[in-house]
Amino acid sequence: MPSLNFNSKLSGHLSCFVAYTIFGFNIIICKSLSNSHLISPECLFLIRATGASTLFWLVSLFFPKEKVERRDLIKIFFASMLGLFLTQLLFLEAITITTPLDTSIITSITPIFTMFVAAIALKEPITWKKAGGVALSFIGIVFLILNSVSLGNGAAETKPLGIIFMILNCLCFALYLGVFKPIIAKYSVMTFMKWMFLFSMIVSLPISFKELIHLNFASLPTNHLLQLGFLVLFSTFTAYFLIPVGQKVLRPTVISLYSYMQPLIATIVSILLGMDRLNWQKIVAAALVFTGVILVNKSRAKKQD
Repeated sequence: MPSLNFNSKLSGHLSCFVAYTIFGFNIIICKSLSNSHLISPECLFLIRATGASTLFWLVSLFFPKEKVERRDLIKIFFASMLGLFLTQLLFLEAITITTPLDTSIITSITPIFTMFVAAIALKEPITWKKAGGVALSFIGIVFLILNSVSLGNGAAETKPLGIIFMILNCLCFALYLGVFKPIIAKYSVMTFMKWMFLFSMIVSLPISFKELIHLNFASLPTNHLLQLGFLVLFSTFTAYFLIPVGQKVLRPTVISLYSYMQPLIATIVSILLGMDRLNWQKIVAAALVFTGVILVNKSRAKKQD
């Protein structure tokens, strides 16, 4: 029976599984908050960054102190901009003009982006099967854009701009996974994440501080306050603590494959809540995207074998 510690592959897989399960519910909750039009995406990010930064710095007091080199702080700053600031802002902007199901379908292309980033770093060749898989996934995304219409019955409308935002979101996160693995592995999860969120909070303050100080939390409905609490405590603090645990022991492409947890959970929950519904266009788009991803991953697996 393998022991569970932060440096074992078992802990890495479990951490990614839990983190991306939380991200699946995160899509639904962010959509619910955006539908209320009470908090802007920029202010919502500042709330999450401030809450998570506070939690990470407080909890770090109970962990061994770790000194970060000045040149590494610069690297962590850029990692924060790519892996947190841009990724989360693009997602929160996109969720206001996309349905949860469409959002979750698009997140499934993250492994393809991650694989290309890793291929550049590792000098891996791009095979015909890999190129064909990318083409299929691209066709699926284009098909989804061309068939983005209002679904009625309380379901939200998906706009092409929202899909573009989500594609950029996936690209930013893939770059973060592939480029910053060395600096992530160098420091403890707690040290790395407390600086990540501090930098993101500082950059977002000039954008949304005025809205935040005028936001009357007492007037917010109880369900929205509970949703905000979930976003800060679980979707931000817990999930972003768990992902670097996986990054220390797993390859970037393996981590990105856990993004398939998001469409599974988001699809089931959004349909049950009446926030979205399944139609043949979405089924075709999802089939094309997933088939393309499978082809890409089979190509890589064959090369490794």
